[in-house]
Amino acid sequence: MSQAVLEPDAAASRGMDLLRFATAGSVDDGKSTLIGRLLYDTKTIFEDQLEAVETASASRGDEYTNLALLTDGLRAEREQGITIDVAYRYFATPRRKFIIADTPGHIQYTRNMVTGASTADLALILVDARKGLVEQSRRHAFLTSLLRVPHLVLCVNKMDLVDWDQKVFERIADEFTSFAAKLDAPDLTIIPISALNGDNIASRSENSPWYEGPSLLHHLEHVHIASDRNLVDVRFPVQYVIRPQSTTVTDYRGYAGQVASGILKPGDDVMVLPSGLTSTIAAIETADGPIDEAFPPMSVTVRLADEIDISRGDMICRPQNRPAVAQDIEAMVCWMDETAPLRVGGKYAIKHTTRTARTVVRGLQYRLDVNTLHRDESAGELSLNEIGRVKLRTTVPLLADEYRRNRTTGGFILIDESTNRTVGAGIIIEAR
Repeated sequence: MSQAVLEPDAAASRGMDLLRFATAGSVDDGKSTLIGRLLYDTKTIFEDQLEAVETASASRGDEYTNLALLTDGLRAEREQGITIDVAYRYFATPRRKFIIADTPGHIQYTRNMVTGASTADLALILVDARKGLVEQSRRHAFLTSLLRVPHLVLCVNKMDLVDWDQKVFERIADEFTSFAAKLDAPDLTIIPISALNGDNIASRSENSPWYEGPSLLHHLEHVHIASDRNLVDVRFPVQYVIRPQSTTVTDYRGYAGQVASGILKPGDDVMVLPSGLTSTIAAIETADGPIDEAFPPMSVTVRLADEIDISRGDMICRPQNRPAVAQDIEAMVCWMDETAPLRVGGKYAIKHTTRTARTVVRGLQYRLDVNTLHRDESAGELSLNEIGRVKLRTTVPLLADEYRRNRTTGGFILIDESTNRTVGAGIIIEAR
């Protein structure tokens, strides 16, 4: 294997926190170039990768190294000059590790963006300084607010093509800020950049002396995400019950899963849903041995002081702080199926945390135009990439929270049982 230009120190990266961020932008806004620039400036690409990109750039007639080719890996993407699939990229700096979800900007790939942004801590939206805000910019901002992404960064790209005009930047910033005020965007940062030349990416650029904010990489390294996690509501969906087969271990019973929210400690009083039985945490264990506390997104095994009948899909929580045990769900659903629309009366499998049930669509309250935020209450179905507010009735209760309170226990997917394909993704507005 060839040597990396400068590989991040793996040992130093252990124990660092992880920032997941999703990128979105219209066609030719420079999103793939920006990601390529981040990978290049953080020295996380290999020499043979760089040589391949340089060769491909020369064969295309580009007068520069086209860093977008680092990320637009699909042949169709390279040929068309657009991003189609959600691609995940990884890099690290001495301060933090990063996962990038490179999502497409086209409206016909709304489902791909929803997928990429659903687990993001931060959303990065690009606009072309020459074009300003376009319809897709507003749609991306709305989707990130719908998915409750806590931090939003607007990068005004290609500032070099408008001679780093401060007035152009301020006009776009003011327009976006006033639009974001209508949405739930708690933390907004706006940065002027040139992804092609690397201005304000890894370090502050001399071309924008009027800009007093941080470079993009500095902001990504320092944005505070620890307080974004829900450490109040204890939610531990049971994924697997561990009963050793060894004849020497007869009384061990552990419940494995990933902590969705809250903090678990030995000695804590807990309740198991849906049974409502209570117990105390006897121990919390990992592959490396017992630990004193568990918090999201740790994967652990919990042992209880009492023998309780618990199975996959049950949830461990606090007796005084419980999710709703609900069969009637109101949710915003993004429809992802190309073959058949969502209609009232449709029946699907629903996957929520570790619990799977069947559900029927009881009503479609409205279809939402994500560009204008107009609600079409006369809509009779949701087609591919459309979003609407839907009423569902499940065969067994879901142990759910509202999505705005808990993104893990407030989200679900719908599955076509005949094909086993994921046909919809939903966020719970109300559960009762």
